[in-house]
Amino acid sequence: MKLSIVIPVYNECDTILSIIGKVKMLNRDKEIIIVDDGSDDGTIEKLASIKDDIVKVLYHTKNLGKGAALRTAFEHVSGDIVAIQDADLEYDPRELNELVEPIVRGDADVVYGSRLSGGKLQRVYLFWHKVGNIFLTLITNILFNTTLTDIETCYKVFRSNLLKELNLKSNDFTIEAEITAKLLKKKLRIFEMPISYYGRTYAEGKKISWRHGFGALFALVKYRLMD
Repeated sequence: MKLSIVIPVYNECDTILSIIGKVKMLNRDKEIIIVDDGSDDGTIEKLASIKDDIVKVLYHTKNLGKGAALRTAFEHVSGDIVAIQDADLEYDPRELNELVEPIVRGDADVVYGSRLSGGKLQRVYLFWHKVGNIFLTLITNILFNTTLTDIETCYKVFRSNLLKELNLKSNDFTIEAEITAKLLKKKLRIFEMPISYYGRTYAEGKKISWRHGFGALFALVKYRLMD
């Protein structure tokens, strides 16, 4: 089964070529779809140097948000399975093979890579980010009667035929909550697996902040009540 790895990018000049190199090393049939979301730090120049048939690079002329970048990427997916990969180095692409396997076997429709379920290497990172994620995950579990441990994880892997059914609308970081809410409403076979996490600091380029939590909370309630 072909894997489509989608990578939204905004101002990741220092890491973009490294993460692409790591993803390319995955030993499976794959395509890599990158959407630059209006970078102005030299990322575009790095992307222009890529000459590889399995890598497709798309561009937004201005910064529209992670959700907008993902929605653009999803329009170009041709694989059987889609996986979301951030452009920084917080997540290890080698673990995507583990996450894809339950779908390949036919056991799962969706697999989340959880940073909070234990069992894998974790860099000690920002306390209030973890608190916010735990809170949002708790609200998700209450609203949808489920047992997820990490809804804000980047590593969401699912059958690509679900994309058309999700009808995603978010432009910013609330795309994470929207994807989760809409997948849960479909009563799919959703699994979690532990993943490693090399969280970075704001000084190292981290972009999401506690303020984005309010948008995620609103999205969870909104999509619980409507499509």
